[in-house]
Order: sequence, then structure tokens, then C-alpha cells
Amino acid sequence: MPNNHFDHIILGTGQAAGTLLGRLIPTGDSIAIIEKAKVGGSCVNYGCTPTKTMVASARAIHLARRGDVFGFQAESISLNYAAVRERMNRIRNNSREGLKDWMKETENVTFVRGKGVFKDAHTIQVGEQQLKGSKIYINTGTRPRVPDIEGIEQVPWMDSARLLEKESLPKHLIILGGGYIGTEFSQVFRRFGSEVTIVQRGEQLMPREDADVAEAIQEFLEEEGVKVICGAEAQSVAKENKEIHLNIQVGGKKRTLIGSDLLIAAGRLPNSKEMGLEKAGIKTRDHGHIQVDDYCRTNVKGIFALGDVNGEGAFTHTSVNDAEIVLDYLFGGERALSKRIPIYALFTDPPLGRVGMSEKEALAAGKKVLKAVRPMSKISRAKEMGETRGFAKLLVDGDTDLILGASILGVSGDEVINMFAAIMHSGIPCRDYRRVVLVHPTISELMPFVLDDIQRAGEAEEEKEDE
Repeated sequence: MPNNHFDHIILGTGQAAGTLLGRLIPTGDSIAIIEKAKVGGSCVNYGCTPTKTMVASARAIHLARRGDVFGFQAESISLNYAAVRERMNRIRNNSREGLKDWMKETENVTFVRGKGVFKDAHTIQVGEQQLKGSKIYINTGTRPRVPDIEGIEQVPWMDSARLLEKESLPKHLIILGGGYIGTEFSQVFRRFGSEVTIVQRGEQLMPREDADVAEAIQEFLEEEGVKVICGAEAQSVAKENKEIHLNIQVGGKKRTLIGSDLLIAAGRLPNSKEMGLEKAGIKTRDHGHIQVDDYCRTNVKGIFALGDVNGEGAFTHTSVNDAEIVLDYLFGGERALSKRIPIYALFTDPPLGRVGMSEKEALAAGKKVLKAVRPMSKISRAKEMGETRGFAKLLVDGDTDLILGASILGVSGDEVINMFAAIMHSGIPCRDYRRVVLVHPTISELMPFVLDDIQRAGEAEEEKEDE
């Protein structure tokens, strides 16, 4: 067999790649893995690993400032931003180098540096090399979507990667986009001491979430000093005297925001262009996402698309699960995209954990939705921790007694939500879940008791209107 022919070719070293390698390497098959940018993809380099490291630093500073709540006084709290960045870089660099060393030191893995472009359905061109593969896995991720705003190309705007590379703390960070990325960064940099303004095009922060969730998040962000402007249309931007001037329109009135830095957090687009997909006959769909079936197979035999590039998820855990689905298909198993229950978290403080349907999604689907809500201020563990912001909301199907979804906005919400994912995956009825005995004192232990307040969605609102 020519040395340019491989049993498997992986395009991109994002999180799906590591999962694929873990199962493919022991087979002894020959594997080529191609990367043109930093090893590890978005999660390791400018996503989960570095951002959550900074979230932890910001939370530590915030807790120290709240010392009086816990009975102590912390003197002279000051930020060492260089040390914050050094800690972040150390953690993400270790992750990246560990993956790189693993690939380079494994006998049946060939690491190829460069951009991979399809020449046909089984051939990838990388620079002067042509690699042929029996099976090919596209794992090329996404890139920031740059909104069509007059002057944007002449302004030194940042995406999350460039923001993390910036060595100095922004004096006034303007964030264009009030989704998950923009919301997390807003709180982090506000806690570090930056002035922060979020400009959100829609009327609601985090438009995918229920209004009660979005309103609660906006409330605690504003309590910390983040300025949130919703219903704002960005019209033009310019750099004047080393400052960013962003012209927006809100409610028919024009305003100009002046900041030191501009973060674009207005969504992401798949890295599927300029890959020669057409030469392989690979189909794409909306916004350039690669079209896949229930097993992450493209329309071309032997070619799979995993991770953010296929549009079936936008998280590290969904990318990993995509790889597990592909491996199940190759080696025998039952995983499929259609069996996956949506789950994710927003890592603000307090965090939001979400699984299954939101309330508005369940109602739109015509479900008989039963809802139970309990504020964190009524949960003992939250009170003991001094973390009473937020609430837990559980949604139950009135016809089947199965959980439709849950939103846990509050301390440990990002962890508690995993319990509901397991319950939903196992098909446990709510009446059985209510009987479970859980450890006291924890946030989780009160979740079954939340169901005692369950009622038809909309009834609580109707009662308030009648009062």
C-alpha cells in the first residue's frame, strides 16, 4: 500500500478527533490527521478551556469582594490581569501540547500540518501532498460570523480568540451580540473591572431561551454593572482617536456608543468553504453546514461530518457524541443523532443548565405542558452558600408523566442539569423520580420536591392577571 494511502483521514483536531483516535488507534489502522491551525480546535484554544478558566478567576474575585456576606473583610483586592492570562495560557497550552504529543508519538498516526482540500471523494490535497483515504472525517468547526455593518472592515474588532490574546484589559468593551458567548464574556470582564456594554439586535437577551430565564440573567448582569441594550440595530462603526464609535438605532432613535474595544459575538458559520466539497460531491445545507444523516454520514459513501460543521450541535459534548455515533456505526452500536437529547450550559455566575425543550418550544409543539418553578432563595443549600439568585424550572408532559425539559438557573445549575439528562434518557416517570432520596444538604435534593408545585403551563400567569 502506498505511504500516501490511509485507512482513515481526519480533517481537523477538534474534540471529535480525540474521541475518534481513542477507538481507531487500537485497531492498528493507518490514520492521517490534518490541521492548519492550533491543535485542539475551538474548545482547547479559545472556547471551553480558556474561557472557563477566566470565569473561575472572575468568580474568585467576585467572591472576595462579597466577603462581608460570609463574615470576613478582604483588603486591597486588585486584579493582576497578566497572572490571570498566564494561568489561562498554562492550562490551555498543556491541553493542546498533550494532544499534539499523543498524535505525534503514536506509530499508526501521521500528523499533517496544513489546509486540507478535497480533490475527489477519496483524495485530500495538503500543500504539495496528496493523501488518499478509505474513510474521511470532516471535523473543521466554525468561524465567527461578521455582521454586515458599514465600516466593520476598517475597525480592529475582536472575536473570542483575539480577545483572549489581548494582553491588556479593555477599558470599555462593547459586545455586539447577546447570546451565550457575549453574555459570558460580559460578566467576566465586568468583574475584572472593564466597563461593558452588550448590544443585542433582538428584543430579548439570549433569544433561544424562555423570557423568564433571559430576564433573570439580564437582571443579575445589570446588577453587576453590565449595560444591556436590546432591540438595537448596529448601523455603522469607525475608529476615531483610538476609540471605537458604534452607531446604533434603538426604538427609532440613533445613539453612538464609544468604547475601547469591540467584541463580535453575533453567531458562527461552518468552516466548509474552500474545502473543495463540490469536487467530492458533498452536499451542504443552510449557511453552509454539511448535510448528514442520523449517523453523521454525508451523502458520499465513506465520508462523515462531525462537530459544529454539520450544524447538529454547537458544543464540545455534541462533537464528542458525534464521534461516538460514527464509531457505533463503524463497530456496532445504537447511537444516533435522533436519540440525542439537547443539553448545554451557560457559564455565567450563577450558571444556567438546560436540557430538553424550553417552555416555549414545548408549547409550540402542542404538548400538554405541566410546569413547576422554585426560586433558589427557597433552597436551603443555596441560602447556606449565599447564592440565592435564579430558579429551577421543570417541564413535564401531562400525558406521559415524562420530563420534557428543565432550566436550572442558579448555583450548580451546570451540574444539576446532568441529573435530568440521565432521567430523560432513562425514561423515568416523574412519579418515580419524586420518590428518590438524595443527599442533604445539596441543590439536587430539592429537585424532586419542586414537582410538588407543578401546574399547567400558563396557569400561574393567568392567576397573576386575575389578581
